[in-house]
Amino acid sequence: MEYIIKYLNENQKTISTMESASGGFLASSITNISGSSLVFKFGAVTYSNEFKIKMGVSKEIIDNHSVYSLDTACDMSLKISEFTNSDYGVGVTGKINSPDPSNHFGDDSTIYLSIYDRINGEYYTKVITAKNQSREQNKKLIVLEFIELFKSIIKE
Repeated sequence: MEYIIKYLNENQKTISTMESASGGFLASSITNISGSSLVFKFGAVTYSNEFKIKMGVSKEIIDNHSVYSLDTACDMSLKISEFTNSDYGVGVTGKINSPDPSNHFGDDSTIYLSIYDRINGEYYTKVITAKNQSREQNKKLIVLEFIELFKSIIKE
């Protein structure tokens, strides 16, 4: 994460997050790094569909593809980037080894990660399978997968 914060600082780029499955753990991991206040604009934890929609996520995407989908993660990353005028927006949605009585769709151990690059208009995505371990360990896995995906973007 230090490498990413350094890259963002040196390139005068910003990042914001809209998280569901990771519950703000990604934003917390970013803000644990010295210098992050110069690049991190905003973090939203949107556990409910209602607040995803209030943050701009398309109700039609949620209705047509489910809240647990790559389409929803991509729209989350786009909308948080637009809302905060950040160079990068990150969306995380999915389930960590538990059913959701409000949303019966989607596998109970699949997490969707999207990074939207506003400058290039590109989405970078990853589908993550939750491991048979604690929620905290799975949130750490999400952050590690984010780091790997982001590093691959900036090395392109």
